[in-house]
Amino acid sequence: MTQHRSRYGPHNPDETYVGHALSEQLVDLGEVRMNYATVGDDSSPALLLIPGQTESWWGYEAAMPRLAEHFQAFAVDLRGQGRSTRTPGRYTLDNMGNDLVRFIDAVIRRPTYVSGLSSGGVLSAWLSAYAKPGQVVAALYEDPPLFASEVRPAVGPGIRQCIGPIFDLWSSYLGDQWSIGAWDAMRESAPDRLPEWLKGIPIPEEPPQNLKEYDPEWGRSFWTGTVAASCDHERMLRSVKVPVLLTHHLRITNDATGFLFGAMSDQQAQRAQDLLRTAGVSVEYRSFPDVGHSMHGDKPDLYVDTLLAWVQSLDV
Repeated sequence: MTQHRSRYGPHNPDETYVGHALSEQLVDLGEVRMNYATVGDDSSPALLLIPGQTESWWGYEAAMPRLAEHFQAFAVDLRGQGRSTRTPGRYTLDNMGNDLVRFIDAVIRRPTYVSGLSSGGVLSAWLSAYAKPGQVVAALYEDPPLFASEVRPAVGPGIRQCIGPIFDLWSSYLGDQWSIGAWDAMRESAPDRLPEWLKGIPIPEEPPQNLKEYDPEWGRSFWTGTVAASCDHERMLRSVKVPVLLTHHLRITNDATGFLFGAMSDQQAQRAQDLLRTAGVSVEYRSFPDVGHSMHGDKPDLYVDTLLAWVQSLDV
């Protein structure tokens, strides 16, 4: 193990970050300083882009030029990711959601569409339920792990039957805030630590850029359930107040083991839709079983086209 591997994060930017075509800015929100990049004109509708777990704002880079033609788009680094502040012991959906409430107030300063991927999709749901009145126009949940990222979900497989063992592996060998950084030992132990269904996931020889910008305590908060301890997904979905587009990507369920490869099972997606309709909001569901987890990263044109078609259909 080389020494620098235990030093990734905002405290050691030279070893951690790379440059990007778009300029980055920091805004002080109180507990955290949030990093973000923006494109588009302020005369266009506002769009908040919320990355998934292990994704920094630049995960949206491929989609942002086209988004700029229709929106003023703001792509953020959530606490514990990218150049934003690390907050030991404070990674919860409620804290991260309230960061975004303050970001809308301080930076966007007008009603906004929100779109989030994966864990960011759960935060998009959080904002659609709990943001201040008038802050959110409508919300895209891009392949979110609704129920599947909980330890004891109301329906379907939970985090330990999905990607969770990978999060446990990262947090055990890399440590909170990369305090251990034992990347080589992690690679060696992965075949013994991971369940059979995850052993095929390759672990590269060197940490990829997105993981350098990620606090492994994020993963621990999901594995232990602390991230959603005060934010039950079923209760959240019953509280949504704005129109929703739910996209659902590649998923494979192993009936013998209960393992889910993907963000959300069909049963969980249906339950989410049922709860949203119970809340009295408009719901559009789009299934993309041949699209990988990040549509905006892998198929940016499809992502932008899907988002635009939905926005244009709304009566808001």
